[in-house]
Amino acid sequence: MRYKQISNSLFINNRTRFTAKMKQNTIAILTSNDVKHNNADDMMGFTQNNDLFYLSGIDQAETILVLFPDAIKLENRAILFVTETSEQIKIWDGDKLTKDQASQISGIKRVEWVHDFEKLLQLMAFEADGFYLGHNEHVKRITLNQQTQQDRMILWVKEKYPLHDLHRVAKLTRELRPIKSDVEIDLMQQAADISVKSFERALRATKPGVMEYEIEAEHIYQLTKSGGLRHAFKPIIASGKNACALHYNTNDDVCKDGDLVLMDFGVCYANYNSDTTRCFPVNGKFTKRQKEVYSAVLHCLKEGAKLLKPGAVSADYEKQMGKLVEEQLIKIGLLNAEDVAKQEPEKPLYKKYYMHNSAHHLGLDVHDVGLYSRPFEVGMVLTCEPGIYIPEEGIGCRLENDYLITEDGNRNLTEAMPIEIEDIELIMKNN
Repeated sequence: MRYKQISNSLFINNRTRFTAKMKQNTIAILTSNDVKHNNADDMMGFTQNNDLFYLSGIDQAETILVLFPDAIKLENRAILFVTETSEQIKIWDGDKLTKDQASQISGIKRVEWVHDFEKLLQLMAFEADGFYLGHNEHVKRITLNQQTQQDRMILWVKEKYPLHDLHRVAKLTRELRPIKSDVEIDLMQQAADISVKSFERALRATKPGVMEYEIEAEHIYQLTKSGGLRHAFKPIIASGKNACALHYNTNDDVCKDGDLVLMDFGVCYANYNSDTTRCFPVNGKFTKRQKEVYSAVLHCLKEGAKLLKPGAVSADYEKQMGKLVEEQLIKIGLLNAEDVAKQEPEKPLYKKYYMHNSAHHLGLDVHDVGLYSRPFEVGMVLTCEPGIYIPEEGIGCRLENDYLITEDGNRNLTEAMPIEIEDIELIMKNN
């Protein structure tokens, strides 16, 4: 693996907390994600089901985890199923995890081959009253109408055991995963540290005439060289007016003299993610207007980040962030104070220039699981990402850091990433 093996105490503790929340006499079944295909025999890179990884640490396809905390036989309380390798598999794909390796990674004593799953489950199923099953509950995934390994497991369980009760794994992991352990925070810090190096490398490679994808290449190089697993998401390298499209990521335009570049990117390290955004001038020097807009966004970031603290509620935080942006929009001449005073409360004028929210949970997913009706708690990691977008001026500016909620406020995991105008200009001047 690209990252140092994680202590299995993390996954043992996660399973302990998870099973403590299960209903009495139930079995949880978690499956790995599918290997997705492109065309012919070409395959996309494999990404593990994050709930399965959270409870086992196994980063391999065709894996099933079964948890039955009330099983009469101790050996049935946690069983990990992995693919049995063969000489043919070794020749074409290399080694798979042995039972001993899977046990060492996960801390689960009993490991079986995945082809024995149905037979062994049947020996336990009729002792139980119900099943916990996984399902991707993100609204964007549900509307895509894609059947996953988890969906097929749900259908199979319903057919095989129609009189058992069904419960949601996601309801439990949504409650558990937002609070990060020290081990998880350390992994996220490592992802953030790689991002810092990537950004500094990107700054030094930027000059008039460079292609957006060339800047992206610098990020890819540093990510790979530093042991990053993959992009946290498809990076946005948006110059000039492209930065006004929030999810622009074709990254195929020329960076022109006098324009700003918006770079929204993240690193996935050991399946944990960073998510940061920076803006910088193509020619290494901010114009007066660019400084005004940038300083306005930076002010919102600094003041908004102070609101990320224990007990704060997302809706209140976002409302206060909106007010911060509104004040800055008036200051830089994009909104009129009198018009703002007369605006409809449900249709604030700042939405023309700042149309997204600022804070989202971060962890195994970039937009990590967690209810936004739940107040922020110590151990949560959230982003802060205000922005101002002015299509008529060809300026889009967003700044984003990652913050760990602490007892007395928060800690910026991305503090080492240059953000002050003077620091950015100095690095680019010394190219």
